[in-house]
Amino acid sequence: MPTAKPVLVIGSLNMDLVARCEHLPRTGQTVFGTDFFSAAGGKGANQAVAAARLGARVTMAGCVGDDRFGHDLVAGLRRDGVRSDAVRTVAHPTGTALITIAADGANTIVVISGANAACDTALVDRALADADGPGILLLQHEIPEAATAHAIRAARAAGWFIVLNPAPARPIGRDLLALIDIIVPNETEAAALTGSSDPREAARHLLAQGACAALITLGGDGALYCDAGATLRCPAVAVQAVDTTAAGDAYIGALAVALAEDRSVADSLGFAAVAAGLAVTRLGAQPSLASREEVGRFIANNPMPTAR
Repeated sequence: MPTAKPVLVIGSLNMDLVARCEHLPRTGQTVFGTDFFSAAGGKGANQAVAAARLGARVTMAGCVGDDRFGHDLVAGLRRDGVRSDAVRTVAHPTGTALITIAADGANTIVVISGANAACDTALVDRALADADGPGILLLQHEIPEAATAHAIRAARAAGWFIVLNPAPARPIGRDLLALIDIIVPNETEAAALTGSSDPREAARHLLAQGACAALITLGGDGALYCDAGATLRCPAVAVQAVDTTAAGDAYIGALAVALAEDRSVADSLGFAAVAAGLAVTRLGAQPSLASREEVGRFIANNPMPTAR
């Protein structure tokens, strides 16, 4: 494997509490579940673990509580080879996510931020100063807006390549969009950010607002990438979905690995599609994330999706 740039993730760490059922309940409806389990999660930690399992040198920065969930999450990062020195223990409960998964893999998620709300500009500055960079910086919207905005500005000044996953969706100023190398919303988030349910229109709107590149993930319909010079559509891997939790995080973690290895955008999209496809065939957030060997075996036996 070629020498690659480091990956730094500044974001959330949650413990996922997951209930499985035949179908998602409608408003006011009670349904029986088939089973319950807990798993390490949080968009930031998921993306860090996804990248580490695929061979990247990864550092995670964020906050957990001094409780069992927090201790377990940090221990899990270390087992996967993620550097966790920048994960701070604070006087708040560790973040949690309540997840309901239907038989077809669809889900609903309620996030309780907890310790993630303690992420601040000081944590960002320390993480960037201690990181072996510049390299690829992954950000999401599960920590306070001020911390994410500061990270974008400080990382741009330090020469990092910035990937923002704007989940959950919230308005982003033109000044910040112009500093982001790739913004990666899913179809729902892109519509919330732009007011358009058409992915191409939404991508063009994000570019017009100042984004350098927009990559909209479309679930089973693949992904759409747009920048000033190209528009690429990459299909998804055809699989039977069991649980779509963390599929987007698997995709973004793999994208970061490919970019860190200086792959082309088209090749990066295909590699990310394979990682996301493998993730949806397994239960749980971090438990579903594939290793480099698993992705390699899949590509050896199946054509990698081609972006064109």
